[in-house]
Amino acid sequence: MSKKIINVVAAAIERDGKIFCAQRPEGKSLGGFWEFPGGKLEIGESPEQALVREIKEELNSEIEIISYINDASYDYDFGTVVMKTYHAKLISGNLELLEHQNSTWLAPDELDTLNWAPVDRPAVELLTKK
Repeated sequence: MSKKIINVVAAAIERDGKIFCAQRPEGKSLGGFWEFPGGKLEIGESPEQALVREIKEELNSEIEIISYINDASYDYDFGTVVMKTYHAKLISGNLELLEHQNSTWLAPDELDTLNWAPVDRPAVELLTKK
């Protein structure tokens, strides 16, 4: 039986040369792992539309997408997550943690100090090489 495919988008939000990192809440799927914030695409949405909506819902903030970073996928026990990650900048809001338990801003060369969710790791590798 094939695994469920879950299409998601994520934003590496940059400000003053640092990138916003969010920690998933304990007790939820992948609790405690760090990620670039984002979420699932809804029917009829483009990845970019989904990302702007998800950041508004999860962080009560507005972003502008600057560029595409990568596509990655990872087979978890609950399904295969296929994720598009984008480089973005904050337009308004303060990135309020409505769904995450913690956050931090790190320089690109510091990103690998966190315990990232597996599907986020390829984007972390690309961002640390810049």
